[in-house]
Amino acid sequence: MVVCENLVRIYQTEGVEVQALQGLDLTVAEGEMIAVVGASGSGKSTLLGILSGQDVPTAGAAEVAGHDLLAMKRRERLGYRRRTVGFVWQQTSRNLLPYLSAAENVMLPMTYTGIKRSRRRARAEELLDLLSVGHCRDRTPDTLSGGEQQRVAIAVANANEPRVLFADEPTGELDTATSDEVFAALRRANEDLGVTVIVVTHDALVSEQVQRTVRIRNGRTSTEVLRRVATGEDGVEVLTAEEYAVLDGSGRLQLPGEFTERLHLRKRVRLVLESDHVGVWPDKAARRAGSDAPDAASGGPGR
Repeated sequence: MVVCENLVRIYQTEGVEVQALQGLDLTVAEGEMIAVVGASGSGKSTLLGILSGQDVPTAGAAEVAGHDLLAMKRRERLGYRRRTVGFVWQQTSRNLLPYLSAAENVMLPMTYTGIKRSRRRARAEELLDLLSVGHCRDRTPDTLSGGEQQRVAIAVANANEPRVLFADEPTGELDTATSDEVFAALRRANEDLGVTVIVVTHDALVSEQVQRTVRIRNGRTSTEVLRRVATGEDGVEVLTAEEYAVLDGSGRLQLPGEFTERLHLRKRVRLVLESDHVGVWPDKAARRAGSDAPDAASGGPGR
């Protein structure tokens, strides 16, 4: 459903070139629900802006539901935003028009795609009921709680039956209990409506509720955490989580900072191909510089 290869986005800010994305690779399967995490400035919001059609990449390849995001013209991009993708902002005030009721907000996107008024009303009520905010249908946003507003916003984003739903920090302004309600609505959209969901979040509780969490560092995907339900020897099912480094199309990967610091990996490293792993050692100069730290050789190579 989503494929990014060597994706680059460069900005010019006051004469200074800023590389927000530096060769990012990402694939998301149809029907998947993933979380994207990373420090401020890592490039995750830039990625979401490109995939949702609000921004244009500088180089590389990006495709969503068969749409080439680099080749699309302005009119095609507008149709893409209206029909193929939905978007939920962190700020509740950005998602809903204050002078329309919840149902009218959900109906509004459908007017741009030629859906009949009778069908618009029925579709809006179906979505609001599905996301447990049917009781809000005739109320304006100022009479709704933050969680209710975000659930209505998810209904709005799904009004035109998008293939992919993007959510940028959708629980960032909410408390834990309300965040759980909003995330449950995203999961409902994913499972019941079949929409692929990509959530950018700083909330560890949110990122831990999906099967795959992708971390972005320095404009590239660095690691992925995969969560699976496994059955132990006692027959009890337990949730397991394993972290993997992401190997891009050019064979590059980002080693975690704690690994490089502890083993004094600087500038260049020595690699040895073993039968079932790759050994990684610091060069001799780095070893001497860190002679008072644990030596890589004492515990075997980095893997």
